[in-house]
Order: sequence, then C-alpha cells, then structure tokens
Amino acid sequence: MLETSGDRDSCLSFETLNSSTQRTSMSSESICSTSFSRLSFDLIPNSPDSNLSIKPHRSSDFAYSAIRSATFRRKSGLTFRDFHLLRRIGAGDIGTVYLCRLRSTAGDDDEFDNTIADGDSGCFYAMKVVDKEAVALKKKAQRAEMERKILKMLDHPFLPTLYAEFEASHFSCIVMEFCSGGDLHSLRHKHPHKRFPLNSARFYAAEVLVALEYLHMLGIIYRDLKPENVLVRSDGHIMLSDFDLSLCSDAIPAVESPHDEPAFTPYTRSNSTPLFSCLSKRLFRSRKVQTVQPNRLFVAEPVGARSCSFVGTHEYVSPEVASGNSHGNAVDWWSFGIFMYELIYGRTPFAGPSNEVTLRNIIKKPLTFPTSTPSTSLELHARDLISGLLNKDPNRRLGSKRGAADVKKHRFFQGLNLALIRMLAPPEVPCLRRNKTTPLIPATGNSNRSSSRLQPTASFDYF
Repeated sequence: MLETSGDRDSCLSFETLNSSTQRTSMSSESICSTSFSRLSFDLIPNSPDSNLSIKPHRSSDFAYSAIRSATFRRKSGLTFRDFHLLRRIGAGDIGTVYLCRLRSTAGDDDEFDNTIADGDSGCFYAMKVVDKEAVALKKKAQRAEMERKILKMLDHPFLPTLYAEFEASHFSCIVMEFCSGGDLHSLRHKHPHKRFPLNSARFYAAEVLVALEYLHMLGIIYRDLKPENVLVRSDGHIMLSDFDLSLCSDAIPAVESPHDEPAFTPYTRSNSTPLFSCLSKRLFRSRKVQTVQPNRLFVAEPVGARSCSFVGTHEYVSPEVASGNSHGNAVDWWSFGIFMYELIYGRTPFAGPSNEVTLRNIIKKPLTFPTSTPSTSLELHARDLISGLLNKDPNRRLGSKRGAADVKKHRFFQGLNLALIRMLAPPEVPCLRRNKTTPLIPATGNSNRSSSRLQPTASFDYF
C-alpha cells in the first residue's frame, strides 16, 4: 500500500506556501521495517530541563540565548503562553508551522512589520504544532515522535536547533530555529532557466553533504532529501528540515586507509557499549586517533541499517525503493545525486508524466544529461560525481560503503575546505519578506486570490 501525503512540511520557511510546484512525499511503512537500535533515545532525559540542552554551535546565537534565559526564569519550563504567534508560515502532512517570538520580546504588529522590512530576524522562532489526535487517526503519530526525538539529538550548523518543546491540550509543540530565506526549490525557480549557477550548486551541495555526514555519523538515514527540504537561513547558509521519514540505526566509527577496500560487516550492537560512549570516549579521546596519519579517512556510516518501508518523494526515491526491495544508507546518496542534478540542470533526470512512469524510469532508464558534452571542467566533474551517486546498484553506489568520506574526495569538491564551509560567503544572502507569510487572522478589506488560497487548512483553536 502506498500512502501519499499532502504537502510536506517545508518548515521554518517563508517560501513554503508560495511554491505551487512542490512535490509530495510518500510513506508506506512495512512490517519488515527494522532499525536495529535507536541510538539510545532512553539516554535523553524526559523532563523540563531537557529544554536547556547545551548546543555549542549556538552559544553566540542571540535567539538561543533568549530562549535559555527565559527557560531559566521559568524553572518549570516554557509553555505556549510564553510565545506570541505571529503568522502561519508552513503546513504539511503532520503539522503546521507558525512564526512566533517570545512574549517578553514581542511588540505590536507595527514593530513586527518594521523588523521584517529591515530584514532582521531578531528573536523570531518557528513553532511546529502537531495535532496529536489528527496524526493518531492518520496513523502517523510514530513519525511525529521520531522527528521530535531526532531533533533532540542534533547540534550542527546545517541542521535544526530544538529550542523548546511542550504540550498544549491535544497539541504537541516544538520551537525551532526560524529560516527566513525560503527553500532551495523556491530559490531555484528565481534563477534563469530555473537552475543555479554551477558554483552556487557546488556550494549548496557541499553544505548538504556535510549535514548528511553528521546525520549518518549518528546513524540517522534522512530518506527525504529534496530542494524543498533544504531551507536557507538569513545568513545564506542551509538547514535541512523534516525528519519524520528518517530511519535510526547505528553507525560504527572507524579510521580507514583510503586505499583499503571497504568491507560490509553487519553490526550487532552490544548491550554494554552504547553508541554515544563509543563516540565520546573511545574515538575522540583516543591518542591513537589524534595522532593518525593525515591521509586516513574518518568513516561513520550506518551500513547495517535495513528497512522495507516505501518512503520518499517519487522523483527522488532510489531504484531499490521503487522496486519494493529493502534499502539502507545508500538511498541518501542516490537522492543526493538527484538533488545535485536538479540544482545544476533545473529538473530531475527520471521525471515522467505520472508517478508510475517516474518510478519505472528510475528502475530501467539509463542516466542521461541535457547535452552530450559538458561546457566546463567543473561540469565534467559534476557529471562524474552524479553518475557515481546514481548507480542503480546500491552496493556499487558511491557513498554506500564509506559514505561522505568517499564523496568528499571527489574532484568536484576539490579546493573547498569542507570543514570550514560555513565560513565561506554564500552565493546569496536573503532578506525577510513579509508578503510570503499568511496571517493567523485573515485581513479584512482588499484581498487577492493568493491570500485566500493560503488560508490555514485547519484551525489551531487552543489559542
């Protein structure tokens, strides 16, 4: 059975509701689905103090500091009454996203309008609201819970920061970082021929690659990479969103020689050695690793994860998923190849007139490019990388064995310091646009077809 959802949550983004060409994700969970071990979720305390989790890469973020200060003042934890909801900025299959700010820093609408016009995100946040009763009726409560648990684990510049979480009546609320630049799908459509310049595509692909490496290191297989889910922060850097289709497993950290042939070894986790202790003690505090030769590769790829779930977006699913077979970490590297192809050429390589034709093309159609000859050496390297990622055999697909460690070595990324990619100037630095959001209360008077089309599909009547 294939269950096709409505518009996915391109959460935290002003651009989401204005893209009429957004693709939907599909999800059909099979009883064959396995995730081995779920990364010691039981290690995460389930208390109000969990809102105070230290996020080192956010230590200088004013919005993060404001949340922490407010949480310390309220020893019982933040609630929905501590936030002022401003506008609805996204709606998807399992939740609705609102632009909000702390009530202690919230001003009137005029102040909000001026701040938006000045392009200053200040202490704005994105609150994702999930109707627990609705998702339970749709049998998607597990997806919402999976996303919440994954968000608790993340601390990375290109991934969402969970600021707070709380319950309100039959609603579950999570407060996250707000991205003012929209998503790469909307941004791509603003360029000539609806495609990015090659250097811009290279930059965005590099940041997504670094984010995928971090996720795979934690044993998280993303399974829903597409431009709609790659948001753009106010500083122009990216942030992945939507983790409700993700699969959790284990990654085995190792240091390997680039000349060694990687071998697939199924992993059976020992009850006495949790994954987090493996990463924090055995690896990073090991003198042997710290003094290892510079040409060694750090590899932490969830090669043992398997699932029979039929999930993803039709144009982005891998051949093994389209065929109904089990899949693992290699699906993320396939979707990364499709992602790169779309950024560079303005379309996906296997799209057909219907979802059925698209899936058939993914399984049988050979990969082709718009022109027979690349125009530059950089495009030649891009095509070579895409071809390696879009190998229909998951066992021979680039990234399937060593993950990002092999992908980062490709000549397409030569000259980029991926470890310091966030220090580079992004291709574009967006500004906030008020007219890309939908008011919680529709304005009276003049209205256009766009505003009526963007009204919330369901009321959030708790407020």
